[in-house]
Amino acid sequence: MPAHISPRDRLIVALDLADTAKAQAMVEQLGDAVSFYKIGLELTYGGGLALAEQLVKDGKQVFLDLKFHDIPNTVARATKQVAALGATFLTVHAFPQTMKAATGALKNSPLKILAVTVMTSYDDADLAEAGYAMGVKDLVSRRADQAKAAGVHGLILSAEEAAPMRAQLGADMLLVTPGIRPAGAAIGDQKRVMTPGDAIRSGADHMVVGRPITQAPDPKAAAQAIVAEIAAAC
Repeated sequence: MPAHISPRDRLIVALDLADTAKAQAMVEQLGDAVSFYKIGLELTYGGGLALAEQLVKDGKQVFLDLKFHDIPNTVARATKQVAALGATFLTVHAFPQTMKAATGALKNSPLKILAVTVMTSYDDADLAEAGYAMGVKDLVSRRADQAKAAGVHGLILSAEEAAPMRAQLGADMLLVTPGIRPAGAAIGDQKRVMTPGDAIRSGADHMVVGRPITQAPDPKAAAQAIVAEIAAAC
């Protein structure tokens, strides 16, 4: 796990909000407590790409969680568009053709591609229902090896899988963990969760936290508490 990443930069706040006005208000409320933001599908379709450009101009890091998965040509061309926005991270689904198309499109761009292994709202029963012959752990492991072979920079995975994937992949691959819930927080629609401190101790480089911050009575205080827990775990 890279030691040079500051505790504040390890926290990525998910702006899972309906429109840019609400997202901008949250960014202003969080102030200098947060340096890294995730923009997902909901906000993207509510003006989020323009917000992403503004956040980059304001010195923030941006993670565009768009989960690309299409024919290689489309993935490659879309990846180039995201790179032009100045984003730090972009997600694609961990299918070999998709990952190779995204990484091949980067050229000299600093954009980092993160491959989504298995969604943290899925468990073994969900994979079986979808027709997969293997469970979460085996599928994450297989996709992790394929991601490394494709030149992907990091993985999106549950913190539960962080320790074994760190051992499997070594220190160079970024591990980014959603499904983070501070002690006592509601789990919501997640099924594989972990506290911020435990995620860091398990080998995570960055963690994505949404509702425990954005729906807290004092979002800035909630973010600062998580950063402090990360610092202690580091």
